[in-house]
Amino acid sequence: MHPGKYILLFDGECNLCNHFVQFVIKYDKQKKFLFTSLQSATGKALLDKHNVNVVGLETLVFIKNDVAYLRSGAALHVFNELGGRWKLVYAFIIVPAFIRDAVYKFIAKRRYKIFGKTTCMVPSPELKSRFLE
Repeated sequence: MHPGKYILLFDGECNLCNHFVQFVIKYDKQKKFLFTSLQSATGKALLDKHNVNVVGLETLVFIKNDVAYLRSGAALHVFNELGGRWKLVYAFIIVPAFIRDAVYKFIAKRRYKIFGKTTCMVPSPELKSRFLE
């Protein structure tokens, strides 16, 4: 679909998720990440393609080499692909997924209360090519 690119699906109404996307854009020096919201038609099509059932939009989805990673696994793989010092965060992959994901789910369930909601981010003209929809 997009050779050599990684796709990050995020909750387009979540401030925390939007800040994470901005963070990835800032540190993605090779511009290998593409983005789309979970709510978009493209996002829904990608979820269907990878048989991912997202309940309540409480997860990031990271697609790399046609494999979909969810929750903490998605976030850790993103940090790994950013390279540089951010690769160090990937060391948390040694923590069992059920523990990482319990922390992830705790934050995800409270993200609107803590960080608030927003409307879907409208990318600037120079970033528009990095958004699938």
